[in-house]
Amino acid sequence: MLPPEVLIARTADFIREKFLHEGSGHDWEHIRRVWQVARALAHQTPEADALVTELGALLHDVADWKFHGGDEEAGPQAAREWLESQQTPEAVIKRVEAIIREISFKGLGVATPMSSVEGELVQDADRLDAIGAIGVARAFAYGGHKNRPLHDPAVPPVQHESFASYKQNTAPTINHFYEKLLHLRERLNTPAARRVAKERHAFMEQFLAQFLREWEGQDVEEL
Repeated sequence: MLPPEVLIARTADFIREKFLHEGSGHDWEHIRRVWQVARALAHQTPEADALVTELGALLHDVADWKFHGGDEEAGPQAAREWLESQQTPEAVIKRVEAIIREISFKGLGVATPMSSVEGELVQDADRLDAIGAIGVARAFAYGGHKNRPLHDPAVPPVQHESFASYKQNTAPTINHFYEKLLHLRERLNTPAARRVAKERHAFMEQFLAQFLREWEGQDVEEL
C-alpha cells in the first residue's frame, strides 16, 4: 500500500486535473472545499479514519449520477477503478465506495443516513458547500448548466418522495432552495457543521427574500 499522504496527494492531483474547468458548480474548487472541511471535521472526531474521510471527500463527485444518466453506480465504480490503480487495500475501497453511494440528497421524503462516521463527515462537508453564498452561486451555476429558468411562480416546489422523482426534476433554480437547500441545515450530522450552517442558512433566507422582492419589483414601486 502507498503511504497515506502519497495516496491522498495523488488522488487530489487526479481530481484537480479532471475537474479544473468544470462549469456546473461541481468543479475542483468545490471538491477542494469539501475535502478541507471534511479533514477539519475528522481532526475533531478521534474515531474517524482520516484516510477514508479524505479519499471519500476527494472522490465524492468523481462520476456524479447527475452527469451520468442517473447511474448511481458510476461514482463508486470510478472511485474503485482509481483506487485499485493505486494499489489501495480492498477494505479502504469498500468504505470509500459506501460514502459515494450514500452521500447524495435524494428528495425531501427520502432519508439519507450514512453507514460510517467518515461518511457523516463527508456528507456534512458537501452539504455545507451547498448552502450560504457559495451555495447560492453553485445553485445558479448548475441551473444555467442545465438551461433552467431562474424562477417561475407558476411552477410550485415539490416535496419529492422518491429518488426517482427527484432525479427527474427540471424545475426552475429558485425551486431548488425550497426542495433541498433550505432543508440541509436540519439534516447535518455533526454539531460543528450545524454551527457553520446557522449563518449560511440565514444568508440564503435573506437572499431569497430580496430576490422575490426584486422579482415583483417591490423595491422600485415608488420610482
